[in-house]
Amino acid sequence: MADPPTPQLALLRFSGEIGTKARATRSQFVQRLLANLRNALLAENLEPRIRDTHNRIFVELPDAASASVLTRIFGFQSISLVERCPADSIERLVDAGEEWFGNRVAGKRFAVRARRVGERSKIALLPSEIERELGTRLLSRSAGVDLSNPEVTVSIELIGDDAYFFPERIACHGGLPIGASGRAIALMSGGFDSAVAAWQLLRRGVRIDYAFCNLGGETHQLGVLRVAKVLADRWSYGDQPRLHAIDFAALTDELRARTQARYWQVLLKRLMVRAAEILVRERRASAIITGEAVGQVSSQTLPNLAVISRATNETILRPLVGANKEEIIDTARLIDTYDLSKIVGEYCAMVPTRPATAATLEAVEAEEAKIDLSIVEAAVAARNIFKLRELDVETLGIPDLEVDRIPAGATVIDLRTKPEYQNWHWPDALRLDFGHALKAYANFDRNQTYVLYCEIGLKSAHLAEFMRKEGLRAFHIPGGLKTLQKMAARSASG
Repeated sequence: MADPPTPQLALLRFSGEIGTKARATRSQFVQRLLANLRNALLAENLEPRIRDTHNRIFVELPDAASASVLTRIFGFQSISLVERCPADSIERLVDAGEEWFGNRVAGKRFAVRARRVGERSKIALLPSEIERELGTRLLSRSAGVDLSNPEVTVSIELIGDDAYFFPERIACHGGLPIGASGRAIALMSGGFDSAVAAWQLLRRGVRIDYAFCNLGGETHQLGVLRVAKVLADRWSYGDQPRLHAIDFAALTDELRARTQARYWQVLLKRLMVRAAEILVRERRASAIITGEAVGQVSSQTLPNLAVISRATNETILRPLVGANKEEIIDTARLIDTYDLSKIVGEYCAMVPTRPATAATLEAVEAEEAKIDLSIVEAAVAARNIFKLRELDVETLGIPDLEVDRIPAGATVIDLRTKPEYQNWHWPDALRLDFGHALKAYANFDRNQTYVLYCEIGLKSAHLAEFMRKEGLRAFHIPGGLKTLQKMAARSASG
């Protein structure tokens, strides 16, 4: 029988920005941070056993693994799993330090770092004395002292009448607690940029609702919900974000019918900004967030960004404006949206052959005057609203497209990469890259039945939806590879 998990005490340090605030502001931020901390623990089914001091917050956890949730609460600079010892005598501290760190320093170079946090206690132990005495005790069990580049650092913080020993600091993301900086509306496409841009403003303490202007049908919406759900569940403790799904089909029809193709991208962005502006007023928000970066695509040149900004009087925040794509993708990996955003991508069928890269405000406004802008208000009014933290994404789907078995005689198409296909695939499945499949499906045999699968069921649903509109008998495997492998296991077992 496995040993029961060992309870842990976590010490949490405020981000530097909180510590520099004036007394009243600091108090407000700390109270918001404590509320977000309680919300995070409850969301992870952990009892919120919290004790706060002027400089540190302590949380009792059932095990070390539970500490991961603490790193995702904005407003903390770092955390440490600590051992507490009353600081009533140097002998007691040295004995405790040897017990907890003796095995850690065995055969390694080490250093002892002690510091007092906050006001001095009644017990006049000096950090330098603790470093000297504990270092002397541990020396015989180690490979020597190395103050410049130690293999093991024995750290002690003196707080009040207690000492807290810890071997490491686990970095958090700093910033400000969510709720400290007002509310904004983030335009969400589901791709790398929009998710990372939203995360950057969450880290600055901004509450966020998401505006999704749907250009890709139900499957695009499902993919965007999956991305937004990660931001809501893992990074939005202390808030209840919503996603506002706005059907942009009527607006794209207007653009195609009435405007010059070279201005479509700029016009489309202006319409999205106008939709977000309505939500800003309804949600009493203060800004619109976008994932635009200078020069990344044709609509994001400086002249075009200036024209897009003139669509609203609301503040537009562009946290990625100077970021390189590699930096954005690295952050997407960090925040766990990369795999989903890679699949969702940017759904847009309005990509002109020669887009305007330096549109003038006069030219764009002349084109926009051809559009019935009341359609924007109608689309926003008819939107679907999803409360993200309450939403079970796995219950969503498009049942008419889904199958739980492979029909006899069906052509099975694997939409994954070649290495993934070679690692495992459904017997006799054909492999077709997703991008090529989007271009080729119109020429598929209309007398055939097709079953598609991919990593998690988003690309396959998207392609099946398009194939159905083309008159093809197309289905997909919901849940993707995991579901298909279970089907294969059931088939093999008889």
